[in-house]
Amino acid sequence: MNEQSLRLENQLCFPLYAAAKGVISRYKPLLDQLDLTYTQYITMMVLWEDKRIGVKDLGRRLYLDSGTLTPLLKRLEHKGFVRRARCAGDERAVLITITEAGEKLKEKALEVPAKMGKCMPLSPEEAGTLYALLYKLLEQECREGGAV
Repeated sequence: MNEQSLRLENQLCFPLYAAAKGVISRYKPLLDQLDLTYTQYITMMVLWEDKRIGVKDLGRRLYLDSGTLTPLLKRLEHKGFVRRARCAGDERAVLITITEAGEKLKEKALEVPAKMGKCMPLSPEEAGTLYALLYKLLEQECREGGAV
């Protein structure tokens, strides 16, 4: 190893971090209109799809730990978008169910992906390639059980 390996411009992690931060900041004005943070938004996306899910499964899908999910889910419940309940068969497990208000929020959120797509400077082919590469990194993380 040489000192060049410690230069910021030689790090793959830095443009990933900076780009993710930039993309998420572009979501903010759109999500403010929905009264959601980005993490609450991706949580709602899973619930719009699944309607009901256990906290452990939700955490796996979103790559989030229970320390992050618990307060987030409490806030979504306080807003009336989800309901939390202990699983009858296992008191340690918590199930999250979308509410009618949460379903109605989906109608307002439908415009978010199209608006975000317009502010991305990528062709459909480039976006597809980036998507595939990012999921390749995530799959590796899952197999190894740690960070990339």
